[in-house]
Amino acid sequence: MMERVKTGIAGLDEMLEGGFPKSHTVVVMGSFGTGKTTFGIQFLNEGLKAGEKGIFITLEEDERSIIDDAKSFGYDLKPSVDAKKLVIVKLEPTDAKTTISRIKSELPEFIKSFGATRIVIDSISLLNMLFESDHDKRTNLFNLAQMVKKTGATCLMTAEVKDNNPLASRDGLIEYTADGVISLRYEEPPDKSEIRLTLRIVKMRRINHSRRVKPYSITSKGIEVHAGAEVF
Repeated sequence: MMERVKTGIAGLDEMLEGGFPKSHTVVVMGSFGTGKTTFGIQFLNEGLKAGEKGIFITLEEDERSIIDDAKSFGYDLKPSVDAKKLVIVKLEPTDAKTTISRIKSELPEFIKSFGATRIVIDSISLLNMLFESDHDKRTNLFNLAQMVKKTGATCLMTAEVKDNNPLASRDGLIEYTADGVISLRYEEPPDKSEIRLTLRIVKMRRINHSRRVKPYSITSKGIEVHAGAEVF
């Protein structure tokens, strides 16, 4: 029986029959406003509640902004940061070479010495933009996934999707490297009524999981998947 890591998202663990497999790398894909960063915050907060340590690597927002985002959903991350249970690392994508060499040289040792069991990288799409060729992007993604896996931590990465294909990441690479892929998207009903948010587990290696498309809400408490509901 594979050890599971609870996601902290109501309804999703049910669809995963208990949570993410431990030490897996999972990518959450979606367009702007589908809740990818919120997903990452909830995933880390669930670990903090259980006494685990986490690392949030951001290429977009700074520590203050992430803490404020979390607070708007009722998650107070500041005590965990102060107690050195959570580290929020802001990478500067402007200095590409330094950023990449820092990740390669410092990240594995940092994960181990800090004792992190959960890692969020927000977003892998921005990190990939630091590389010129598809070959370099592919190599970097594979190396990063393998590097994190060796530490034993469970890693969640966020990725932007292509405008014309909400089931493919912007560069079409991360979904092949990751152990799991979760798609967050806007669905427009046939009658053009209210647009809804839907979630689908596209793949999750080594475990049984629901493949059904389920509606979800972003509420004052974060993301909540309506696992018992069907999308019409």
